[in-house]
Amino acid sequence: MKTKTKNNGLLSKIIFSVLIFIAFLCFFSADWYIKTYGDLGFDSILYTLFNGLGGVQSGLVTAYMKNALIPSVLLSVVVSLVLFLNLKKPLKINKVTFFPFNKVFSSVVAVILSLALIITATVQVGLDDYIISSASKTAIFEEKYVAPDNAEIIFPEKKQNLIYIYLESMETTYFAKEQGGALNYNAIPELYSLAENNVNFSHNEDVGGFKTANGTSWTMGALVAQTAGIPLKIPSNFAENTYGKEKFLKGAKSINNVLKENGYESVLMFGSDAAFANRDRYFIDHEIGDILDLYDARREGIVPKDYAVWWGMEDMHLFTYAKKVLSELSKGDKPFAFTTLTVDTHHIDGYKCEKCGDEYSEQYENVLSCSSKQVYEFVQWIKEQPFYENTVIVIAGDHLTMDSGYINRNVEKGYERHVYNCFINSKVTPVTTKNRVFTAMDMMPSTLAAMGCQIKGNRLGLGTNLFSDTKTLPEEMGYDTFNAEISKNSTFYNVEFMMK
Repeated sequence: MKTKTKNNGLLSKIIFSVLIFIAFLCFFSADWYIKTYGDLGFDSILYTLFNGLGGVQSGLVTAYMKNALIPSVLLSVVVSLVLFLNLKKPLKINKVTFFPFNKVFSSVVAVILSLALIITATVQVGLDDYIISSASKTAIFEEKYVAPDNAEIIFPEKKQNLIYIYLESMETTYFAKEQGGALNYNAIPELYSLAENNVNFSHNEDVGGFKTANGTSWTMGALVAQTAGIPLKIPSNFAENTYGKEKFLKGAKSINNVLKENGYESVLMFGSDAAFANRDRYFIDHEIGDILDLYDARREGIVPKDYAVWWGMEDMHLFTYAKKVLSELSKGDKPFAFTTLTVDTHHIDGYKCEKCGDEYSEQYENVLSCSSKQVYEFVQWIKEQPFYENTVIVIAGDHLTMDSGYINRNVEKGYERHVYNCFINSKVTPVTTKNRVFTAMDMMPSTLAAMGCQIKGNRLGLGTNLFSDTKTLPEEMGYDTFNAEISKNSTFYNVEFMMK
């Protein structure tokens, strides 16, 4: 009987110790995530957890272990020892036992501490808001969504090529304050010049950008939003779902589907592993022709066979590869759509390549400046090519930077951040570019419009053709209302986009 009681006591100590460890891990993980990425919303965390960490930059894994895993292990061991350690000779003062603690007291403290840590973590990452939103239903997709395969889209007689460049974490914050940015100087003057001298849709009277709606605050969410005109929502049964692995929003038609149906040859290029976050699965399911990444660059001799820095290869190699592929694409008899995504400006602090200078005290600003120059040079190269006359270039940030450390050090609290955009060689003139309220979802119909396509009703997905005089849904409904609605649970989204 004594042995059974002793075993039960040991088991309870193990259970409470594990609970304490899990609680500390939740707390430190949430703290690390917010300090590293900023407040992106719980959907981005779910997506990352669901799709794994394969291909992630190794420095982030090391930082997580240092700032979350190791402190959790150490503190849980210390707290468990304090609460549950047995001493042969108890510590007493005036015949009152102070240590070890009473079993009931230790158990209660363990539960209260664990609950406090888990609740704090929950609030930090926005799980409470996510649960509330998920429990609410929306009809915005039934009422406002325009399916691209049902819309009337008329292409011009001479179809235009498309070059779409996603710039990692590029936002208008990096402009000087007098230009609508948040800095005392312009860290990306070349990108500012491109936007100023071409078509830029702005939230203000200067060069500006778009808001980051829920479901679009991380790369995969941004890619879905800018290509399909919808946010990326996580299924409620994600733990048992093959979402993003066997099929990825196959029911939601994207710009790539539209281009494929109209005879375009499409190529997508990454400087990292295309399979990271199931990016390849999404684009395969939406009829991208070829997907090229780090492994293809190695095979084709762009970089050495065992080359790997940062997330894969630097942007300078990406642009070299892009020039080669574009030169080959332009020789074909079909119009082409080429899409690429830069990576040097990813957090934390970006990757400083051999082309980067030391003009600024912040490494991130030196990397941003370097990226701005490289993108400008790439655009100038495109302009010198014979295919440029019939080519539209779209440059857009994917989302706001997740380098919260840099933002906290350099951006005043209360400054409203926006994502960069620029349309070059557009075939139409916009009605209104200033003081617009729009999101990544408006980029898809606007890109087609820039290519000279006529879109009946000027809406595709939840996006609006920004070149037209039609108000965007955030302008029509109010941004906060729009953002709240797309955050809610949608039967239409689940059935029409995920399950088909």
